[in-house]
Amino acid sequence: MASSSSCSEDQITFRTKILNRHLNPILSPTSPPNPLSSSPCLSYSPPDLAVPAAVFDTKQMRYIIDDHHIEHRDWLFNIMIQSNLFNPSIRGQRKFIAPDYNQSMEQQREITIKRIEYLRDRGVFKGWLTGESEEDELRKMAFDEVFAIYDHSLAIKLGVHFFLWGGAIQFFGTKRHHDKWLKITEDYGIKGCFAMTELGHGSNVRGIETITTYDPNAGEFIINTPCESAQKYWIGGAAKHATHTVVFSQLHINGKDEGVHAFIVQIRDEEGNVSPNIRIADCGHKIGLNGVDNGRIWFDNVRIPRENLLNSVADVSPDGQYLSAIKDPVQRFAAFLAPLTSGRVNIAVSSIYISKVGLATALRYSLSRRAFSLAANEPEVLLLDYPSHQRRLLPLLAKTYAMSFAGNYLKSIYVKRSPETNKNIHVVSSALKATLTWHNMRTLQECREACGGQGLKTENRVGHLKGEYDVQSTFEGDNNVLMQQVSKALFGEYIATQKQNRPFKGLWLEHMNGPSPVIPAQLTSSILRSSQIQTDIFYLRERDLLNRFVAEVSAHQKQGRNKEYAFSLSYQLAEDLGRAFADKAILLTSIEAEANVPAGPLKDVLALLRTLYALVILEEDASFLRYGYLSVENSAVVRQEVIKLCSEVRPHTLALVSSFGIPDAFLSPIAFDWIDANSWSSVQQ
Repeated sequence: MASSSSCSEDQITFRTKILNRHLNPILSPTSPPNPLSSSPCLSYSPPDLAVPAAVFDTKQMRYIIDDHHIEHRDWLFNIMIQSNLFNPSIRGQRKFIAPDYNQSMEQQREITIKRIEYLRDRGVFKGWLTGESEEDELRKMAFDEVFAIYDHSLAIKLGVHFFLWGGAIQFFGTKRHHDKWLKITEDYGIKGCFAMTELGHGSNVRGIETITTYDPNAGEFIINTPCESAQKYWIGGAAKHATHTVVFSQLHINGKDEGVHAFIVQIRDEEGNVSPNIRIADCGHKIGLNGVDNGRIWFDNVRIPRENLLNSVADVSPDGQYLSAIKDPVQRFAAFLAPLTSGRVNIAVSSIYISKVGLATALRYSLSRRAFSLAANEPEVLLLDYPSHQRRLLPLLAKTYAMSFAGNYLKSIYVKRSPETNKNIHVVSSALKATLTWHNMRTLQECREACGGQGLKTENRVGHLKGEYDVQSTFEGDNNVLMQQVSKALFGEYIATQKQNRPFKGLWLEHMNGPSPVIPAQLTSSILRSSQIQTDIFYLRERDLLNRFVAEVSAHQKQGRNKEYAFSLSYQLAEDLGRAFADKAILLTSIEAEANVPAGPLKDVLALLRTLYALVILEEDASFLRYGYLSVENSAVVRQEVIKLCSEVRPHTLALVSSFGIPDAFLSPIAFDWIDANSWSSVQQ
């Protein structure tokens, strides 16, 4: 009992000393410490004054990671900053713009429309649908990324109208549709939405239950919602603003189901009145995106002209004959889904820009916020000088840089797409959409925690962004489903090479044609920093997992199970393989971006970030140990090297987040003078 009492007293004494040091970072050597005395008031010290000047050109770094339309982005940032519609506020003598999330759902929806009209009147959307060049498409993507940085509701509201409704007209329609709808859509003369998902079917588009038949006597299609599970659900814009929609429906012709097709339907008139035989309900309040009016739609024998069938893939003649050059219904369905790739591309890339917002905020804060001293009579320590804080945030910074290069690659292949490359784009976009959006949610959570209590404040953005962007994990394809599609595509490529006796080509699978890489038995710092070694071990993982996946699925098939059931039983290997493919793609695009930079400090920093990215993947993914690509001893070496790399990235942190090129006004008060931003004078403002 006496021993227990002594132990408790020792703990109390120890805690008192720690608290005393925390409250008194600088004690007078001649005065006895007073555990109840307070320290002098803290003052904000800008991180720019506390760190050395950047060793590389931050403007050049921004050009590398943003890749295109820098001046256009900055122009758009500026016209948003200049308007009161974007809710400017002054905090700590700085101007910030951010949506007012204290507004009601109805108010958020209305201000989103007003912002769109403001942007339209300034020519922001010019060429978004009528432009036909790669330059037009990349500029549109650059602007979409700027909108995402400001407000997800604004980006999604525009995305639904231009990328989904407008994209469906472009890709599913033919000249008659283009002539009638594209210009008026670009001018925002009508408001479009995209009615694909249903209450009963989301990812499984082929299973949707809306039914369309054809009346040859009237030359009209008739659209019906046959049951409650067939109601169109989560349709962005449908609840209040949209006037037209593209409806995805099963097409029944002469008693035969010809599969999913797309139709143009007017759902409201110019005064906002719902069209006859259509019922619309609101999906209600959400955890984010409340500036988007998601709705539900029922169709009760809605008649539309025959010309409203989007007929680039298939058509119906006036007398009711079904016509399509693609006879295989599976290939026809794939052709219908091809345009959805644009949504995945935009989601993947925009998620990385939100990771940049979170990291720029949390890392700037950690370069000015102090906590605890490590020894008596010493000042408190900057958060980012704690190795544990570096370990939390700097690997995420390295990943964000690597994924930026992957996103740029994805955009480049998308704007150069052709029927021959659509399959590869589908695989790459599926893998990156899942990986980058998962990364964004993890990054926002870590940044929220790294900001402590300040991360809870909506004005500081990071915490609130989690709710706003959580939906990215499931819309435009559930991430887990997308990763399974990646593995199925790799399986198909593997089987095709075997049956056709040809080498692998595309999807960076050419490494499968040569011998398996050999990884040194003893890994060292210099070996681990070799891009060739990093590539080899990523190749080794993908090769082995693909072989295992094919063998396991084939074994299930030999036992009499069909291919889809065999895939479902092999889901664990499918997940590992999908992740391996995505990680490899990100590493290779990072190496390619680095290779285009001349020797010098900037290239050195990129190599440092690339190595940190690669080694963090080695450390985090259990498959490297599970399947023996890394020994336990080498895994320990990797872990120590990650700690060392974090300390080497630390001096470059401010320059790296400054290179994001996000204007100060689009960040938040804690990224700058957080003391002044929380002062009494700030309250009075």
